[in-house]
Amino acid sequence: QVQLVESGGGSVQAGGSLRLSCITSGAAFNGNCLGWFRQAPGKEREGVAAIRIGYGNTYYADSVKGRFTISRESFKRTLYLQMDSLSPEDTGMYYCARADWCDLGWNFVSQYNTWGQGTQVTVSS
Repeated sequence: QVQLVESGGGSVQAGGSLRLSCITSGAAFNGNCLGWFRQAPGKEREGVAAIRIGYGNTYYADSVKGRFTISRESFKRTLYLQMDSLSPEDTGMYYCARADWCDLGWNFVSQYNTWGQGTQVTVSS
């Protein structure tokens, strides 16, 4: 059974940084793709970044390019999201998710079949 557990969220001021972690179990790293999504109150869940596990290809939402970095440590079965230059617009619940594949549709919620419980990120101005 695949399980995903996020951690690392918190409250920071604008311009600050946070590093999110997603510890996986089961066959999560056997899947082709792991991604980070976020959801702000009253808004739809949106893709932030994704990585193809076997190839290392990365994908980012335009809003986070140059500020966020997705990475993984396969031997630790852990996915990371380094978030720098945070702004209040980055506030939301951040979720780790697994998909069987990801490419052009990496940011489609429907592509992902397993989700973590989320970790809250709050950025104050």
